[in-house]
Amino acid sequence: AAGVGQEQGRNQDRNQDRNQEQHQEPLLSSTSTPSTARAWVGLGANLGDARATLQQAAREMAALPGTQVAAISSLWKSAPIDAQGPDFFNAVVALDTTLGPLALLQALQAIEHRHGRSRPYVNAPRTLDLDLLLYGAQSVKLPGLQVPHPRMHQRAFVLLPLQEVACDIQIPGFGDVKSLIQTQTVQDQALQRQGPLMEETP
Repeated sequence: AAGVGQEQGRNQDRNQDRNQEQHQEPLLSSTSTPSTARAWVGLGANLGDARATLQQAAREMAALPGTQVAAISSLWKSAPIDAQGPDFFNAVVALDTTLGPLALLQALQAIEHRHGRSRPYVNAPRTLDLDLLLYGAQSVKLPGLQVPHPRMHQRAFVLLPLQEVACDIQIPGFGDVKSLIQTQTVQDQALQRQGPLMEETP
């Protein structure tokens, strides 16, 4: 009888252990949501109906998986730098996205491709240019991708639209946007605000 009692006790202990295991929360729930990053994208075009192209590009970015448009700058006009062709129209869009940096870059390149972007030579005129400027506070160096964008700190057509929607933003490795705008290199670049790119956030 004592042996049976001991076995019953052991069975009860095993049942309690099973119940405890069944009620433990998993370390990573299958329903957990991916983390969201704030990414900043520079838009540019100097061929075709540039304003309409940039507007449509903003809509297409808003439709990317796990992505929402958080802010859109005004439309700005600038002369080409180290490039040829008509004046550029530029803007900056902030995205809240669950896409990683490389996946986001590939999505942006797909949008460029749909709008007829070609690269016949360096700094050629373009129907649409989408540059991943910043991805949170991360510094990223991968084949084909460098974040922060390696020339953004020298480009008025990036910094002024960026300051418009993120006046205190820090650019990793370069400093704050306000100070960068005051550098002589940026001050020497002519830039004209053209009014809102879009009346509403897409």
